[in-house]
Amino acid sequence: MLGRTDSRIRLLVLLVVFVVASLALVSRLAFWQVVERDWLLDRAMAQTTVRLETPSQRGSIYDRSGTVALASTVDRDRLAAAPNQMTEAEQEQTATQLSGMLRLDEEAAATLRANLSSDRAYVVIARDVLPSTSERIRAALSAGRIAHVSLEPEPVRVYPQEGGGPDSTLAAHLLGFVNREGVGQYGVEQFYQSTLSGSPRTAIAQRDITGRVLQDTAHVEDSGEPGTDLRLTIDAGLQVTLEQELLAAWIADKAKNVSAVVLDPYTGEIYAMATYPSYDANDYRAIAASEPSRFIDPIVSSVYEPGSVFKMMTAAAALEKGTVTPGTRIKDVGTLRLDKGRTKVDNANRQGMGWLTFEDAIAWSRNVVAAKVALGLGRNTKKAATTLHAMWLRLGFGQPTGIDVAGEVSGEAYVRDPAISPWRQIDLANGAFGQGVAVTPIQLATAYAALVNGGRLVQPHVVKAIGNREIPISTGEEVLSKKLSKQLTRLMDHVVTEVPFYRDRTLIQGYQVGGKTGTAQIWDPKANKGRGAWKHNKFNYSFVGYVAREKGRPDLVVAIRIEEGTPTTLRVGQIEMPVMSFALFRRIAHAAITTPDLLTLRDASLQATPAPSAP
Repeated sequence: MLGRTDSRIRLLVLLVVFVVASLALVSRLAFWQVVERDWLLDRAMAQTTVRLETPSQRGSIYDRSGTVALASTVDRDRLAAAPNQMTEAEQEQTATQLSGMLRLDEEAAATLRANLSSDRAYVVIARDVLPSTSERIRAALSAGRIAHVSLEPEPVRVYPQEGGGPDSTLAAHLLGFVNREGVGQYGVEQFYQSTLSGSPRTAIAQRDITGRVLQDTAHVEDSGEPGTDLRLTIDAGLQVTLEQELLAAWIADKAKNVSAVVLDPYTGEIYAMATYPSYDANDYRAIAASEPSRFIDPIVSSVYEPGSVFKMMTAAAALEKGTVTPGTRIKDVGTLRLDKGRTKVDNANRQGMGWLTFEDAIAWSRNVVAAKVALGLGRNTKKAATTLHAMWLRLGFGQPTGIDVAGEVSGEAYVRDPAISPWRQIDLANGAFGQGVAVTPIQLATAYAALVNGGRLVQPHVVKAIGNREIPISTGEEVLSKKLSKQLTRLMDHVVTEVPFYRDRTLIQGYQVGGKTGTAQIWDPKANKGRGAWKHNKFNYSFVGYVAREKGRPDLVVAIRIEEGTPTTLRVGQIEMPVMSFALFRRIAHAAITTPDLLTLRDASLQATPAPSAP
């Protein structure tokens, strides 16, 4: 007979275990329900709550008149679909219909079919759908030819003005563009991002179990602020003309790119600024995929050795110090030996012109004379280098100009301080005529403005008004005396009147013109197996000058850069292209000085805040 298996002790133990376990569960439940109640509610709310941000309307960008829209925002449709709600037949029919309406090629149509064959709840089919296409899609929905797709409005940045060349929009480099996330890239769009974008509308809403936002639960947390419009200093008509001229020169000279800027020397307002090749800002994604370097604006974002346009900085230093006068006679020899014969400086034609006045030597662009004058700025090379370098800094080289577009570089590394890295005689001589130093075109334009406007270093800018608020006019810091500015202006006059080569293709009938040209070799550090070499038959051509309605008061400064131009005439001392920098200057300067109302309106605006004039 088997023994009994029940036991009071065992039952008691089990009872105690169950009671303890029950108490533990009840206590834990009470802990979660009472002590941690608020924390649990917060966690649950966080899992079902979504913060919605809706971008505000982005501000538009206009030219100086306030009537020509250069950039604006429009609503375009985004086409989305819910493939998980479609039958196989609906997926196939919808794919076929949409492929035709969207005009997709075979590859894009295959991608569409793959997206619609998935089990995803939401997929974007197309963006920036044109209004005419949207209407066809709505009609197909109503007719039942497609199913479970929707058209959702989204803001799209557009640039409505055509540029001066094919496949470009007006002032593309200057403006930049806005990416998919609504963030400005390059130019004005990036620099003024916060001003143009405003602040977004934010709301709190709940989501259901599938993650779908329940719009009727939305609560506005911040109504946001719309973006502010900008009015630029750019004249749209002059900008078109400028871009057309750059395109013509780019083609004729077979150049890498051609750039120009038209600047008011008294206020720093930029009336036109462009580089060709340009791009279509409405199709920036295609450029980003194929040639993103096209977005970089050489006027503000790349430095180069400017060549003989820098002789005016040497002239400024020497005339101010009193080591020369315009009439000082200096012997021009073909070659100048330096550093105890280890280095040398040559004129472009490797010949000397004998005794010349200083102003004639600048007009004929004699490298040897410029080097001699630079060497004479001090008792020794160190002192002379310090004097020349100080003039460079005063005129804004080696530091940002402060122009209000994104991506400006200072070029500080290329304006070497002789106090930190001592210069040899050859360094001083080369710097005297713009080799061994690198600057941006906007720095050159700003420096030349100071040379001719009475000696004030203005800050270049492209925005004239933010909303209804006009930006105050600033006449800049005085860096040169008015007397010196007058001497330098006359020296520029002498350059274009003394040399027939310049005079015939630079002067504008009825106007006063002055300036300086420059041609510089281009160093390629990758050539010669990494040891570097000068590029063969490729040069940088520059011209910076002014045009005036009245003698003694320059109205505009125009800076030209032709990068890697290809000469058609290449002889010692004669390197010519179909469109030389000074000939391009004349065409652009004439277009600018004759632009209707441009200077008339400028003169009226300056009456309240007179700019210093060269005496």
